[in-house]
Amino acid sequence: MKKFLLATILFFSFTVGAFAAVNLNTATVEQLEALNGVGPAKAQAIVDYRKKNGNFKTVDDLNNVPGIGDKTLAKLKPEITVSGTAPAAAAAKPAPVKK
Repeated sequence: MKKFLLATILFFSFTVGAFAAVNLNTATVEQLEALNGVGPAKAQAIVDYRKKNGNFKTVDDLNNVPGIGDKTLAKLKPEITVSGTAPAAAAAKPAPVKK
């Protein structure tokens, strides 16, 4: 009985994780590599593009990344999302207030 319960818990924990959409604005290279059709080079290109150009506004913006074409984008659409913001590298200091 314990083995059955453990197997059931493991099955559902892996199943739920498999259906979670990857957020292009916060995903790491490793998380992007887990996507079907995205290897190390494409994952790094996505992160580099995001750092240079800012957050993705829509999933279709992924088509602007070198190495991502229409077929790849169509395959990835069910697995990706764009929401929130990328983690900040450092907090910006507020400008001094003049009196």
